[in-house]
Amino acid sequence: METRWVGPDGYEITAATRGGCQVLRLWRYGEFVTDCSAVDELRLYLDLADLCEVITVPFGVRSPRARTEALR
Repeated sequence: METRWVGPDGYEITAATRGGCQVLRLWRYGEFVTDCSAVDELRLYLDLADLCEVITVPFGVRSPRARTEALR
């Protein structure tokens, strides 16, 4: 399951591997911007406080909250 974060102005960050090292890959409106080796490098492009983690739920799996609401 891939972890990614999204922010304002079309920014998206995903984890990737480049040259055997983990990097944070920065995209904007679906186009590659840069690979950052440290979180501090991302600050040059956006305010990290504005990021939201996107959690992908596998198809067919409901969250506990959704199950509780379905029983009501």
